Amino acid sequence: MMQNTKIFTTAFASVYPHYIQKAEKKGRTKEEVHEIIFWLTGYNEKGLQEILDHKIDFKTFFEQAPQMNPNVSLITGMICGYRVEEIEDELMRNIRYLDKLIDELAKGKKMEKILRTA
Repeated sequence: MMQNTKIFTTAFASVYPHYIQKAEKKGRTKEEVHEIIFWLTGYNEKGLQEILDHKIDFKTFFEQAPQMNPNVSLITGMICGYRVEEIEDELMRNIRYLDKLIDELAKGKKMEKILRTA
């Protein structure tokens, strides 16, 4: 199951522009992408900028995340052919959570829904 761990050592900065592009192509904003990243990981603008500037990899990005959102378990459904909630490897699950949230943004979901606001 999902043995592609190359993403773990990939610089977050190299994937980040794709998140922005995906959102903007669908009329969403960079600010919304940031809001999702901050909600999921607890990073702020300054922390995110440091990650990007220092080419920090995904593994370190998630290991050093200030605070994974306690509501991540509410993120469910399919991503890349896998049920995100069934992914056993925590790091891969976290990466897929982010993919899933960016997907939902690009699909036009409201931010309250994406951010699992009660």
